[in-house]
Amino acid sequence: MSKILIIDDQAPIRRVLRDILENESYQVEDVDSGMEALRVIKEQEFDAVFCDIKMDGMDGIETLEAIRQESDTPVIMISGHGTIDTAVEAIKKGAFDFIQKPPDLNRLLITLRNALDKKNLTTENKVLKKAVRIQHQMIGLSQPMLDVKDMIEKVAPTNARVLITGENGTGKELVARQLHELSTRSSGAFIEVNCAAIPSELIESQLFGHEKGSFTSAIKQKKGDFELADGGTLFLDEIGDMSLSAQAKVLRALQENKIVRVGGEKEIPVNVRILAATNKDLRSEIEKGNFREDLYHRLSVIVIQVPPLRERKDDIPLLVNSFLEAIALDMGKTAPEFQPEAIEELKRFQWTGNIRELRNIVERLVILCGSEITKEDVVRFGNPLN
Repeated sequence: MSKILIIDDQAPIRRVLRDILENESYQVEDVDSGMEALRVIKEQEFDAVFCDIKMDGMDGIETLEAIRQESDTPVIMISGHGTIDTAVEAIKKGAFDFIQKPPDLNRLLITLRNALDKKNLTTENKVLKKAVRIQHQMIGLSQPMLDVKDMIEKVAPTNARVLITGENGTGKELVARQLHELSTRSSGAFIEVNCAAIPSELIESQLFGHEKGSFTSAIKQKKGDFELADGGTLFLDEIGDMSLSAQAKVLRALQENKIVRVGGEKEIPVNVRILAATNKDLRSEIEKGNFREDLYHRLSVIVIQVPPLRERKDDIPLLVNSFLEAIALDMGKTAPEFQPEAIEELKRFQWTGNIRELRNIVERLVILCGSEITKEDVVRFGNPLN
């Protein structure tokens, strides 16, 4: 049941609004001043607020500003003395909507439902963002991981391009996401492009977009990832697999901060921070003629080497616990407990597949074993060499 707060210094108005809302099965609290409203809001959580504008002492606009500092609860302003200027000012100060007295019943209820829908969406968005942050958090207290985290904290606030290197499954994408989340661009988009997964004939369209009719299947204009990431971060994963022709266009985009869509002529300015990752030795690829040396130097202002799991085995207990919780929650079952000997057995593995391999093994053990996972279970079901 949604909980609504009414702020009005006139008792008859409060009674009318309370009767209307309680008749619609809302839970209602009412106060007669802005100061009292702030006290109540600190003690209780409300889903929406109705606030009169003209009140003795702290008026409605002042109360609105104070509520905005304490809470993101939608505030609907009501007044019998309202003007267009007053309504505009209230909206600029953060009010959800403005309703004149005496309020039209249908308008009042529709506005309230819209406000509650916004509150629910805001709450869901926060929950989803928190879940994404948890999913993408970097786990590890070993010295190699502390060194990586320290480098991320130093580099993230800048606009420097970063080349992230490391074996498959080490968590290069997590490093890229941390760089974005800790940057001044964190409110912008984070666009990831897997250069190895996109055919060479389509990579340019993916990155730069295309104009209608530029090739057979181009039935409409399409923005590329450079445009979609404008104001944010573009993560070029597996950059070592990008075709030489696409590399040339990426280099030009980095030099000029402009792109041209496939089949187009107009230059489009873009403001994008580039992060790139690879599991290849790009210097070796340069010698082979597979990668442009000038692009390498553009991308590698900062290089972050992500350590393989076999060099940070002290992090395995932390990683196992994190994977256990996530996998058990996803399966709707209680997370089993790893015996210390089972953890020690995991530390003896070589981990050619790194973090990704560890997660797969933990998931396998959760599925196949009981409430307690033993060393024997790990040997039987976990060892990738068996």
